[in-house]
Amino acid sequence: MTPLRQRMIEDLRLRHSSEETICRYVGCVERFARYFHQSPEHLQAEQVRSYLLYLLEEHHLSWSTIHVSRAALRFLYVRVLKQRWFDEEIQRPKRPVRLPTVLSPEEITRVLDHTRNLTHWTILATLYATGLRASELRFLQVRDIDSQRMVLHVREGKGQMPRELPLSPVLLERLRVYWRWRQPKDWLFPSTQHHGNPMCPKSLRLVCTHAGRRAGMEKPLHPHVFRHSFATHLLDQGTDLRTIQVLLGHTDLRTTARYLRVSTQRLQAIASPLDTLALQSTAPSEDHPQP
Repeated sequence: MTPLRQRMIEDLRLRHSSEETICRYVGCVERFARYFHQSPEHLQAEQVRSYLLYLLEEHHLSWSTIHVSRAALRFLYVRVLKQRWFDEEIQRPKRPVRLPTVLSPEEITRVLDHTRNLTHWTILATLYATGLRASELRFLQVRDIDSQRMVLHVREGKGQMPRELPLSPVLLERLRVYWRWRQPKDWLFPSTQHHGNPMCPKSLRLVCTHAGRRAGMEKPLHPHVFRHSFATHLLDQGTDLRTIQVLLGHTDLRTTARYLRVSTQRLQAIASPLDTLALQSTAPSEDHPQP
C-alpha cells in the first residue's frame, strides 16, 4: 500500500466514513491513477477535468457515478493533499431532475408472488416494508430485529446516522420463517460465497433484476425502486412528509418532497380549475355536426 493510499484511508476513517464509502473513494482514485499511469500527487486540474470528461463522453456514465468520482478526487486533493484549486477549477456536474421509478402496490404484489426463493422473497419484502437503502439492508444483523419493541435498528445509515424503523408484523412473521430455515448467525442476509460476510452489492442487484424479469416488469427493477415505492405508498396513505423523511433517513426535507411529484393519490385529489367553471353543455359545432 502506497503512503498516499494509506493516508487517504486514514483521513476517511477520521471523518467517520463507512467502509463502503472508503472502498468506493479509494477505487475511484485508483482508476484515475491508472488512467494516467501516474500518482495523483503529480497530476493537476487539467488531468482531473479531462478524466471526468472521459467518464462522461467515452463511458457514458450516470450523473451519480461521475459525482462519486468527483467527490473522491475532491477529498484526495482538498483534504489529503491540501490543494485549494479543486473547487475553482473542477465544476460540479449539474444533477438532472428525474422522477423516481415507483411500482404500484399491484406490481409489488406481482413481484413477490413470482419469487419462489425464500431468501430472495425475504430480501425484497424487507426492502419494501422498510424503505432501506441497499447498503443498509446488506449490513443488517440478526440482532437488529427487535421483536419485543417491534422496531428494526439501522446501525449503518448514510452518514453513519443510526435510526429505528417500525417493524411490520407481516414482515416479522416471514423473517421468522426465513431465520428458522437459513439460521443466519450475524448478518441477516449473509454472502453465500464468502461466509462471514454480508451479501455483496452485485448479488442484491441481481436478486431485484431477476425478480423483475420473472414478474414481466417493463420498468427496470433495482433495490432503490422498493425504497421509492415505500415512500410514495406511505404518502398515498396519508403519512406526513416529515415522518417519511425520518423513516428514510433524509437530512434534507427537499429530498423527501420529490415524492409529492409521483404520489398518485395526491395527484388525483387535486381538482383542475377547469372543473370549477360553470360551463354550458357541449354542443356540436357547425364544422362537425352531430350525425
